[in-house]
Amino acid sequence: MCAAETDVLAAVDRLIGANEGCTRENLAWLQGQMDSYFFITMQEEAEALHALAVGLRTLAHNQKLTVADRAKTLILARLNQPGSLYDTLRTLQERDISYAEFTHSSGLVPGLTQGLEVQRFDFDRKEHAEIANAAAPVIPPAIRDGIAQALQSRYPLFDMNQLDPLLRLIWLNNEQYVRISPPNRVAQILWVFQEGNRQGGIFLDVEQTEDQGPDAETRVLFAVGNPPQNDFLLQTMEVFNRLDFGVKRAYCLTVSNGVHPYFLGTFYVRKRGDAALLSKGSELFDRLQMELYNTQILSTASTTYRKFVTTQVMTGEEASLVNAFIAFCHTNLAHHHPDPFSHEEVMLAFHSHPDIALQLAKLFRTRFQPGLALREEFYRKTLEETVRFVESYNTGHRYIDDLRRSIFRCAIAFIRNTLKTNFYVREKHALAFRLDPAYLSELAPEFTADLPPEIPFRITFFFGRYGCGYHIGFSDIARGGWRTIITKNRDDYVTSASTLFREVYVLAHTQHLKNKDIYEGGSKMVVVLDAARLEAHDLSTQRLYKLQFGFINAFLDIFVTDGGLARDPRVVDYYGEDEPIEIGPDENMHDVMIEMIARQSLKRGYLLGIGLISSKRVGINHKEYGVTSTGVMQFAETTMRELGIDIRRDRFSVKLTGGPSGDVAGNALRIMLERSPQACIKLILDGSGAIFDPEGMDHDELARIVLKEDLDAFNPARLHPGGFILYRNQRRTDGLRELFKRAVSTGLGVEEQWVTTDQFHREFGNLLFSVPTDLFIPAGGRPETIDAENWARFFREDGTPTTRAIVEGANSFITPEARTQMQRRGIVIMRDASANKCGVISSSYEIIANLMLSEEEFLQHKERYVADVLQILEQRARDEAQLIFRRHREAGSSFTYTEISEAISHEINGHYARLFSFFQRNPELCNEQAFQQAILAHLPAMLREPEYRTRLERLPAKCRYAILAAEIASSLVYRGDQEADFKEMIKGHLLRNFAALDRALPTTSAAPATEHVTLTYQGGAT
Repeated sequence: MCAAETDVLAAVDRLIGANEGCTRENLAWLQGQMDSYFFITMQEEAEALHALAVGLRTLAHNQKLTVADRAKTLILARLNQPGSLYDTLRTLQERDISYAEFTHSSGLVPGLTQGLEVQRFDFDRKEHAEIANAAAPVIPPAIRDGIAQALQSRYPLFDMNQLDPLLRLIWLNNEQYVRISPPNRVAQILWVFQEGNRQGGIFLDVEQTEDQGPDAETRVLFAVGNPPQNDFLLQTMEVFNRLDFGVKRAYCLTVSNGVHPYFLGTFYVRKRGDAALLSKGSELFDRLQMELYNTQILSTASTTYRKFVTTQVMTGEEASLVNAFIAFCHTNLAHHHPDPFSHEEVMLAFHSHPDIALQLAKLFRTRFQPGLALREEFYRKTLEETVRFVESYNTGHRYIDDLRRSIFRCAIAFIRNTLKTNFYVREKHALAFRLDPAYLSELAPEFTADLPPEIPFRITFFFGRYGCGYHIGFSDIARGGWRTIITKNRDDYVTSASTLFREVYVLAHTQHLKNKDIYEGGSKMVVVLDAARLEAHDLSTQRLYKLQFGFINAFLDIFVTDGGLARDPRVVDYYGEDEPIEIGPDENMHDVMIEMIARQSLKRGYLLGIGLISSKRVGINHKEYGVTSTGVMQFAETTMRELGIDIRRDRFSVKLTGGPSGDVAGNALRIMLERSPQACIKLILDGSGAIFDPEGMDHDELARIVLKEDLDAFNPARLHPGGFILYRNQRRTDGLRELFKRAVSTGLGVEEQWVTTDQFHREFGNLLFSVPTDLFIPAGGRPETIDAENWARFFREDGTPTTRAIVEGANSFITPEARTQMQRRGIVIMRDASANKCGVISSSYEIIANLMLSEEEFLQHKERYVADVLQILEQRARDEAQLIFRRHREAGSSFTYTEISEAISHEINGHYARLFSFFQRNPELCNEQAFQQAILAHLPAMLREPEYRTRLERLPAKCRYAILAAEIASSLVYRGDQEADFKEMIKGHLLRNFAALDRALPTTSAAPATEHVTLTYQGGAT
């Protein structure tokens, strides 16, 4: 043994000899200095406590002491000094913490000048499915009864009916916590859990502790449903630190409720250098509440947060508002000028000039802060000051100055034209701003040049921690789907956000053309979700639900009204009218969220109740009943008949985009399989790949997967020779190359091939254009897939098309220019606003049912009611399809089919707008028999029966006016005879205005009556 080894072992031996007494002293110090609850939570961690007692004084030389480091538990000891907790939390951002505990000693560590901080983290999050499907646990009666008594004693307002379901959730997530904690502690967590649910997923409260001495602390209770992932606890602690609160102890549980996580935190705090305790209702409490609630909106990843909040240049709320300014300006300016007004450039404009950003925030505050005295005077002065500030902006760099002035002018227009916002509603998870669309005219014309010329009725902007979006409606009463675009990296998010405003504007405009048969005008809601770095599906879904929950509650914050004004007094309302807006499910809207939206609407008192959203349980599910595809296939049938093909009897070929498991494509396939035994389905393309069969896919094999599985579930052995399947999700690597699977039917069996990324995309991208068919149904895919750059690929070298007719089942799949060019070259196109309108018609009738029937009545008679609606859908689709072809013939083919479709929509919508305004001015007409009959004619047969027809008063007044307007307008166009109607109008005019004159004429007059009529009319008696 060498001398060095002998020396170190001797030193260790001396430490062992000296440590026994020191360890006992340290244990005694811990017992005297650490809160008693520390030992309760650590009662099963004797080894960790021993390690802490042994190594306590090594903290004089080491940054931290790890006393337990297991797969699911980490316990650290550190000296209590600024930044120690942040350092630890930063290293744990990628781990899912199920339980966190921080405890500070009362006194200093022996021989040192700092106190002790013990940090405990458990990593035992349960899967949501595990909680949702778990059997009821057996909770010892003594534990349950003790908790019940504590609740009744400490929280008398607790709803005891929820004790068992909430306690069950806590137990399933963390049985040890319930077993070892005193009943008061579990009662406290259950109270916070219940209040969080009651108050929309976020709750803050304070309680005074029993110790009211000089070192007294305040207990802060904080609950958040589906909190931001990864660094939420770090951000929460940053708020306490920024507001100068010292957190002496904290106990934080994160549990699953079977759908998403729930954060339940208890913090013991004391204001640094201040003897005053934190109390509910105090200015300090208000500030803490605003900042903690704002964590749901302000991302720690944002530059605004890092650059201005942590340095205290801005409050958290001001930073959220500035981020909303950035998102609004970017989305409004970049769709036509993506480079100069990129997200980075817009963000840089605000970050380079925080003084202007804060001035804009000040202007916003003077317009919307509740209870502000002399608001108009302050707002006018601040607006003038802000405009001068922006217009005088000059850094000497002309190009940059011009761009940034445009950005800041856009922000001013945003503030000036916002009519109401939920910014000052504290318990929000997202921001909503209802705008007057007149702001578009305040932007330079270049920023609106690529938008449809019609101005919307309303524009609502939404902003959240992980996304933003718009709801745009083209009439007072409006409906349309809610689409969420999920992006997987930052570049995709910024690209999608750049075109977001134009996309939703075009979709809403198309929807307005489509909605001509119903009483609601067109609208659309599209939001972009940043799901970067969330590879696990359940994490992406959690974030999706968080965004959708936040946006729908922000919607309700501003659109729930009493007497026209926003019900919440914290919403300053410059609009002052009820707004009946209906939403339908669209891309990435799951059933669980549909039902939640309906419940929230009813709970919060929106004027449409559960009728806010369609396709719920008490409704007509689009996919289950195939309502959109019913119209698409009726258009397909009429179109093919015009081309000499009876699809119910004759052989015809067809290709589709959209998978067999999807709503529109899946149900179109189902209807074809049921009605068209000779259908030759050659090609299906969707996100999971492509399937091609030159002789048509096997109907039985298709029927096996339709509405259940994606196309990659099709058995390639059932393909005809030459058929193949391209698999997008079945890949392998060969060195540095990524290969995609391709299964080919050779006639002798199935051959498995592997193609490169380039080969995959080349073949996948060519199939849509090259496979020849009679009919093409785009029933899925991104908007503007076919555009000015690629439409010509539908034509062979000799100019003949590879498809005879296109019936658009997907919105805006083809750009207007491409439609025009393809029709000029001989392809018949039935555009989306006509062909896929039946989904929205069905949703309209669902809302009517929600307003006129109880939930029990609807569910009892659902199948009968749906059958009535399906009959209406078939008729509405057939009426328009036949009218399009009739007008095309009458015009001698001088107009394209899509031009005629658009003209029909404008014609009906024009009548509707005039009639709706007329009935608003003359509401008494709704009670006259003829007008009542018109309303009844619009309804499904069931609601025209005596038992239900007396319930028309249940429809809001605006809805009755709108139903009258819609029914009269559409019948004038579909069933009217323009020549005969014009004659009747002239006759009615003559009878009203000239009959009395005719009676007054002398009977001996030799002049013909018509001459007198003409002379009198020309004399100005109009």
